[in-house]
Amino acid sequence: MNAILAAFELVFTVDVLLTLISAALFGLLVGAVPGLTATMATALLVPLTFFMDPIPAVGAMVTCAAMAIFAGDIPGALLRIPGTPASAAYVDEAYAMTRKGEAEKVLGACVVFSAIGGLFGTVVLIFAAPALAEIALKFSSPEYFWMALLGLTCAAFIGASSPIRGMVSLLIGLLISTVGLNNPAGVPRFTFGSTDMLAGIDFIPAMIGLFAVSEVLRTIAAGAPPWDSMQTKVGNIFRDWGAMIRTYWRQQVRGNVLGTAIGVLPGAGADVAAYVSYAISRRLSRNPEKFGTGHVEGVIESTSANNSSLASAWIPALVFGIPGDTITAIVIGVLYVKGINPGPTLFLFNPQTIYAVFLIFILANLLMVPLGWLVIKLARHLLRTPRRVLMPMILIFCIVGAFASNNAAYGIVLMLGFGVLGFLMEENEIPIAPCILGIVIGPILERNFITTMIKSDGAVTAFFERPIAAALGAVVVIIWLSLILGAWRRRSANEQTF
Repeated sequence: MNAILAAFELVFTVDVLLTLISAALFGLLVGAVPGLTATMATALLVPLTFFMDPIPAVGAMVTCAAMAIFAGDIPGALLRIPGTPASAAYVDEAYAMTRKGEAEKVLGACVVFSAIGGLFGTVVLIFAAPALAEIALKFSSPEYFWMALLGLTCAAFIGASSPIRGMVSLLIGLLISTVGLNNPAGVPRFTFGSTDMLAGIDFIPAMIGLFAVSEVLRTIAAGAPPWDSMQTKVGNIFRDWGAMIRTYWRQQVRGNVLGTAIGVLPGAGADVAAYVSYAISRRLSRNPEKFGTGHVEGVIESTSANNSSLASAWIPALVFGIPGDTITAIVIGVLYVKGINPGPTLFLFNPQTIYAVFLIFILANLLMVPLGWLVIKLARHLLRTPRRVLMPMILIFCIVGAFASNNAAYGIVLMLGFGVLGFLMEENEIPIAPCILGIVIGPILERNFITTMIKSDGAVTAFFERPIAAALGAVVVIIWLSLILGAWRRRSANEQTF
């Protein structure tokens, strides 16, 4: 009880509340601009968090990410340009509703079901995280090795449309994670004689480069074209809330449950949750023929899933220190900078911090309704910002953020290099998310593998001797075998057709 009261005292201060509102407005702005992602919004906030205390720093990123995921629905519905990748799953459905004159209905659905989904995921986070923390206290190096490998597996195969391209991206990230002295042997690797690279690749410039600078380069390469469509007038978004909740409550609950389950998987995230939920909604619908023509059912289930997954992605991040998605990967880096180490001991030694994060999630989703209504009304002006004006402003933020990460021009060089890498990867349809998670999880995987091998004197069976480790290992092995078997069956079917 004392920890809960302390959490209220940490959150309900003027500074923290103003920070949350400011971050919410920033997240709505970024998410509503096509091409700018929730991950980019979170990454751009990182330089500002250097000057904040831990609670407002984490709160700013939590609120910003939740708002950006929702705001990505706005340009998708009005312009058929998804503001964030999570919105791409149902952008055609939402835009079809706008063309039918139902813009206020689809945007109203996005607001209310995004908020409900976020609150559902938060409730699961509140009750599941402490229970899992007790189990995590029993974890040793074999268990953490399998958790890290499970996260990488999900990133490469579940979180990518093409498993091969996902694997390529993952291997790039793992290679980058080996640079420097931060390895069990303390031997310089891939430094090429550079003293700057002895410390390894700084995650923040890499993140900003891969997501933000690559988008700037892609816009420049396209000649900064103007937006090719105009927004229709939006009426009262609150009008159909009651009818939609009564009619589609089953789809909402199903989307919440599925999104939460997917969010717990390290490396999956809101994008995967949205695509899977939309596909399931179409398959289980009583009116599947309406999908694609402007049917709100699929939008409701998908937007419920992507926001609920955002909160549940924090479960592996807080309990195990394993990023649930790219946003939590950024936040974990900030937590380490602030001297807060994610993991089961956080629940023992800093419970007030955990409860403060829970309160911030609740506030963020409650703020989504009034601020979401406001940004929908302002969307016409936000989306008219010319690309040739917007992209230089983004690049300035990127340079400031990369320099502030270590107060050296080396961070800017890294950022530009990773910007080119991200541009080339996306031009060849190689996803960026597995690369990012490879950079973050790679050292965890290597460290726990080496530790286990040293403790067991080189016996590989040590990875299966403990019950939890054996269960996690079996899950990973089953996933890999199912993927290999599926690929073999598809190949055999193709050969038979010829």
